Amino acid sequence: MTATPILSPRMSGIKASPASVLRRRARELRAAGRDIIELSSGNLDFPTPDHAIAAAHEAALRGETRYTDVDGTPELKRAVQAALLRDHRLDYRLDEIVITNGSTQALFNALLATLAPEDEVIVPAPYWTPYLDQVRLAGATPVIVPCAQNNGFKLRAEDLQAAISARTRWIVINNPVNPSGAVYSAEDLADLAAILLQHPDIWMLADGLYEHIVFDGRAAPTLAQIEPRVRPRTLTVSGLAKSYAMMGWRIGYAAGPSALIREMITIQSQTTSGASSISQAAAVAALEGTQDVLAERAAILRARRDRFAELVNGCSGLSCTPPEGTFYLLVSCAGVIGKHAADGKVIATDRDFASYLLEHADLVVFPGEDLGLSPYIRVSFANPSSISEEAGRRLKRACEALQ
Repeated sequence: MTATPILSPRMSGIKASPASVLRRRARELRAAGRDIIELSSGNLDFPTPDHAIAAAHEAALRGETRYTDVDGTPELKRAVQAALLRDHRLDYRLDEIVITNGSTQALFNALLATLAPEDEVIVPAPYWTPYLDQVRLAGATPVIVPCAQNNGFKLRAEDLQAAISARTRWIVINNPVNPSGAVYSAEDLADLAAILLQHPDIWMLADGLYEHIVFDGRAAPTLAQIEPRVRPRTLTVSGLAKSYAMMGWRIGYAAGPSALIREMITIQSQTTSGASSISQAAAVAALEGTQDVLAERAAILRARRDRFAELVNGCSGLSCTPPEGTFYLLVSCAGVIGKHAADGKVIATDRDFASYLLEHADLVVFPGEDLGLSPYIRVSFANPSSISEEAGRRLKRACEALQ
């Protein structure tokens, strides 16, 4: 008989990332012969830039296949240093920068290094689900603050003020926001910073993973850039996954006060250690090479955004507003709630609707319930036009089939 492992109490209520579960389900269905279109993924269909791939190959041929320093190679840290100065006018020393195994690890290292039981972390909703479970794994409590659609799904200063307590240790600001695609302007961030200046013990976690995927002439600034007085307690986090289509290379980074960075490095040394040496070589090339690809791909994604929003808004019971950034549409499915599928099942929630689309339209979408916002679904438009057009047709037929 196999013994049941003794689990830590911290695992109570912790689940696998919803995105990873959806990816696994899509693979299983494809393996069973289903023609699945995956609209739930955070993957882009763009290739990694050729010069980044070439740099990785050359590094491998040179024998750069050994462990690197836990905090990253000096070359990549200098490249990140230059990118932060170029993109946000933020000047960090090398001891204020750490390279991580994806941006997710940077977030978790920071939370684990700073949180204690009874601490609270303010997370605006809709949110990227791992924020909540990372806080819980660190022994603290996420405080979810709903952000109204009529404010563009962005956190308002008055709502931030109302959520702050004596136990608040961090506030998470994701800009642009996954899943809504909202972009905080400099003015938006200045309003939030004005509140934070009144609370000198609260730290800011500025997650800018989608910072270069913005549309219509917008920019996605970061808190430390807008209000230098909060920089000493701000951790700026980003990575190469989205901007450079380097999802599987697993390179993220964080910049902040050296005392915090040191503790994050200590945690990393006892968990994953350093990031892949080959991936780091590719990241140097991506950050130091031509940046033309960023604007070119943002323009392609903008066109895809507009077309897919048109397709979604042509579906009975669905509606969406084109996002300001990222490559996701946050789609209201309020108009299908309460309807019945052909097999008699009631669509009572956005999760029911997501299940219906999977079973009857071979579409994988992200239910809003997992993102802190119902009744909505999140769909990706980072697909070739042929796939988006077919997804739109399937979505329209599925909605029309509901009674």
